[in-house]
Amino acid sequence: MAKPPRTWGLLAQYESAADIYKACEKVRDAGYSKWDAHTPFPVHGLDKAMGDKPSPLPWMVLGGGLTGGTFAMSFMIWVNAFDYPLNIGGKPLASVPAFIPVTFELTVLFSVFACFFGLWFLCRLPQLFHPAFANKAFARVTDDKFFIIIEAADSKFDKSNTRTLLEQTGATLIEEVED
Repeated sequence: MAKPPRTWGLLAQYESAADIYKACEKVRDAGYSKWDAHTPFPVHGLDKAMGDKPSPLPWMVLGGGLTGGTFAMSFMIWVNAFDYPLNIGGKPLASVPAFIPVTFELTVLFSVFACFFGLWFLCRLPQLFHPAFANKAFARVTDDKFFIIIEAADSKFDKSNTRTLLEQTGATLIEEVED
């Protein structure tokens, strides 16, 4: 026997970038934390209107780069000075200038890996299905409509109060998204 569908959240549609910007400010000020805005193109300042915190991605990339650079330099010094020392032409065993190209390459490589996988992690990818994908109106997000989705998992979510808030923000369409 199939389970009855349960409410995943509420979806509100807006007609312009200015409308969704103002709506995001109102939803942010209402204190919701599990919600998102979807637009057909980037809207300048929308992250500020939503109250988003700065991304930790730059710190992940810095950590990856430092790890790569440290690993490369340490490995080459260990191999050339301790594990398999070869004295050729009187050059020093730990010749740092000779190690710079490989150190640079591994710094960049580890930074790229940290950026790529960190972004996937922060975006919760791969996400092959989202409940909003089943909504017919939401299909227009890639064309000309703007949407806000407030999840039912939010601690402030109450179906009637949330619907009222979205109506006050000037939404042209409000639909329930089912799980």
